[in-house]
Amino acid sequence: MNVKDKDYVLKFAKEHNVKFIRLWFTDILGVLKSFAITVEGLEGALEEGMGFDGSSIEGFARIDESDMIAKPDPNTFQILPWRPREGGVVARMFCDIIEPDGSPYAGDPRWVLKRNLKRAADMGYAFYVGPELEYFYFKDSKGTEGLDKGGYFDLTPLDVATDLRRETVLMLEQMGIEVEYSHHEVAPSQHEIDLRYTDALTMADSAMTYRLVVKEVAMKHGVYATFMPKPVFGENGSGMHVHQSLFKGERNAFFDANDQYHLSETGKHYIAGLLKHAREITLITNQWVNSYKRLVPGYEAPVYPSWALRNRSDLIRVPMYKPGKENATRMEYRSPDPACNPYLAFAVMLAAGLDGIEQGYELRDPVERNVYEMTQTERDELGIDTLPESLYEAIKLTEQSDLVKKALGDHVFTNLIESKHIEWERYRARVTEYELEQYLSIL
Repeated sequence: MNVKDKDYVLKFAKEHNVKFIRLWFTDILGVLKSFAITVEGLEGALEEGMGFDGSSIEGFARIDESDMIAKPDPNTFQILPWRPREGGVVARMFCDIIEPDGSPYAGDPRWVLKRNLKRAADMGYAFYVGPELEYFYFKDSKGTEGLDKGGYFDLTPLDVATDLRRETVLMLEQMGIEVEYSHHEVAPSQHEIDLRYTDALTMADSAMTYRLVVKEVAMKHGVYATFMPKPVFGENGSGMHVHQSLFKGERNAFFDANDQYHLSETGKHYIAGLLKHAREITLITNQWVNSYKRLVPGYEAPVYPSWALRNRSDLIRVPMYKPGKENATRMEYRSPDPACNPYLAFAVMLAAGLDGIEQGYELRDPVERNVYEMTQTERDELGIDTLPESLYEAIKLTEQSDLVKKALGDHVFTNLIESKHIEWERYRARVTEYELEQYLSIL
């Protein structure tokens, strides 16, 4: 990562006719927030931050303690390529949210991730991730009429979706976000763009940027892009598989040439930690009512906390080792969806893995059979539990989790749980189309 400082940003802004700078941050649900300053205020913002009222931000301060400061991170300075250039160029920077006394604000998801990354650094590790974010294109936001009937890896006739994906990739790369792959996904009008792995903080910023770029490009072409986990009944939902690895300096801490799986003890303990805590972190990686419509058998989304080398029905997959590619050794966590808060999701996955390393959890044998096709007795014999089946079940599990509370901190933990209870109560009280179709004519 190229390190940028205040002087670099000021010089770049002047040379490239930057007029407006959008200051970005996220609330606890992972919704991107923004306010703009002009270039004349840039130096002051970089030195002291910009004050704002945090009382209206989800999960932020109460009204009696609402003064917040957004402190821009110069490393995240990028021009927004979709904004018109006439009248001055528009750039963006991600912000750290701080208290008026200069201390980090406990409710800032970026700070939550930074705290967990420091814990990893204190243990000698750097945390790298590479997420695969899937999404759908629809004709508009009022329905689920797709743009194509293609399937996995299909090269559909040159239609609007192909151009949309291409333009999105080019725009991401203009913003310094490297793309690994892009392709059509399994469901009609479903697509995926995979970001090249990097450190977790940079990647969380990139994931937030990615979601906005996908939507901006779609809107420019008169269509709608959604990261809703399960918008279409009977079709695969959208996931965010997260490839993860720990490094010690230049060395991949997950690799061991002499192990039958080419996994080090560190890697095995990390995976064991994720498997042990999978159920209690699911509220963070899958935070919406709709997330649990995706986590059902039969649609490639994992339901059972198990691991394998090849089998894609498992929660965790360890991609096969290729000689000479030691640094590519990683594990893929397959339950998260792309509507999560990436800062919090990366934080709790890391916390679970580090707990496995600290406690020395033993990794059970991989499951290379299709877990969906096993009987409940067979799963019980192998010690395979199930992920929560609803938002309510996930809330009840997370409420009891010391690991999640420690990873998120009291403020975020309490506010997130409260927000999710409200969401569940609203959903539970709603009469759905399904109920009307099933019961209205017979009851």
